[in-house]
Amino acid sequence: MSIHDKDELALFGGAPVRSVPFPPHPVIGDAEKQAVMEVLDSGRLSSFIAAPGVFFLGGERIKELERRFAEAHGVAHAVSFNSATAALHAAVVAVGVQPGDEVIVPPYTFTSTATCALMQNAVPVFADIEADYYCLDPAAAEAAITGLTRALVPVHLFGQPADIHAVVDLARRRGVKVIEDCAQAPFATVGDRRVGTFGDCGIFSFTESKTMTTGEGGMLITDDPEIARIAQMVRNHGEMIVEGQKSRSYRTDFLGWNYRMTEMEAALGIVQLGRLPELNETRVRLADHLSKGLADLPGLAPPALRPGSQHVYYVYPFTFDEDAAGCPRADFVRAMAAEGIPLGAGYVAPLYMSPIYQDRAAAAFRHYEGSARYDKGLCPVTERMYEREVVLTGVARAPATEADMDDIVAAAAKVLGQAHRLG
Repeated sequence: MSIHDKDELALFGGAPVRSVPFPPHPVIGDAEKQAVMEVLDSGRLSSFIAAPGVFFLGGERIKELERRFAEAHGVAHAVSFNSATAALHAAVVAVGVQPGDEVIVPPYTFTSTATCALMQNAVPVFADIEADYYCLDPAAAEAAITGLTRALVPVHLFGQPADIHAVVDLARRRGVKVIEDCAQAPFATVGDRRVGTFGDCGIFSFTESKTMTTGEGGMLITDDPEIARIAQMVRNHGEMIVEGQKSRSYRTDFLGWNYRMTEMEAALGIVQLGRLPELNETRVRLADHLSKGLADLPGLAPPALRPGSQHVYYVYPFTFDEDAAGCPRADFVRAMAAEGIPLGAGYVAPLYMSPIYQDRAAAAFRHYEGSARYDKGLCPVTERMYEREVVLTGVARAPATEADMDDIVAAAAKVLGQAHRLG
C-alpha cells in the first residue's frame, strides 16, 4: 500500500481524514457585541457601589441576569459570581460547613469541586463514581459519610445528570446539605426539572469553554433566602447587604472576598442565556448523530444515558475497550489526532492523587481530626476510567455540523480498521 493511498493512516504518512480545524468556540454574535458595547458606553462597568441606594447587590445588568437565571430554573434566588469556583466556595460557607468538617465529592471532576472545601478549612472526602454515567455513586457516598460530614457535592459531569434523587434522599436521611455542581450541565434535566434545583443550592459556570459563556463567571441558585444572603455577603467582602440603604456600611460579620461579576459579563450572559436552549439542542443533535455513527465500531461505546434525564453534552465522552479495539487507548488517540480529530484520554487524574492531598499540604489538614484517605486504589472505578477507558471530544457543539461528526466516525473507522498496526 502506498503511503499516499487515502486508506493509509495519516500516522504513517497517508492523507488525514480532516485537514481543517473544527469550527471555533464560543459562539459570539452581534447581539453579544452590542450588549457589551452598551455597557462600555454607559461607563458603569461594575456598579456594585454606584450610587446611594444601589449598594452591594450589583448593577442593572447583574440584577437582570440573576433574575432571568432564577426564573429559568423556577427558584427564588440567583447570585452571580466572577467564577464557578467562587460560587462553590460561597456555597460551602452558605450551607454551614465549618473548619474541620468533611465534604464528600467525586474525584473525577474539576479541581475546585474539592478545593472549595479546603478554602473553608474543611476537608474533601472522595467517593467513587458510577461506571456507566461517570457521576457520584450514591452508595459510595453513603459509605463515606462520617460524623464530620456536612455536605455532598454531586457533579453533573460532562452534561450528564447525576443520580440526584438518590443523592438528595441520602442527604436528607443523614442530615447533610447538597451542593449541586452543574458547571458542565446548564439546563440538563431530570424529569421536568433542571439540575441545580434539587439540592440546597446549585452552581453553574460561564467560563469561556462552557455552553453559555460570559468569559469568566458563575452563578449560585437556591430557594433558601439565608443561603442566598450569605452567598451575597461572601462575594462582597463579607459586608452587610441592605437593599435601598442611604449610606455606605462596612459592617463585616465574617470573612468574605471580592467574587463579584462585572456588568460587561452580565450583559454578555443575558444574551447567552437566551441562546442556551438552542445551543444545547445543537449539542444533543450532534451527539446523537455521533453516537449512531460510533455504535457499530469495535471497542467504542457511546455514552450511556440515564433514564428520565436529558444529557446536554458539555463534552462527548465514550468508553474505549482496548481488547475489543485491538490497540492501546493512547495509540488510538494519537492516530486520531494525526487524522485531524482532537481527542482527550482519561479526562483528569483522580483528584486525590494531587500533591495537595498526597502531602496534606493545605492548611485545613493542620487541625483536622478525621480519617480521610487519599491513597491509590481509593476509587477504583475512577482510576480505571482515567487510566484505560474514557475518551473525550469537545467538538460536538455549535457551529459544527453533522458533516463534522461524520469526519470523526470516518477517522475512527479508518484507525480501528488498522488497529493491529498500532502500538
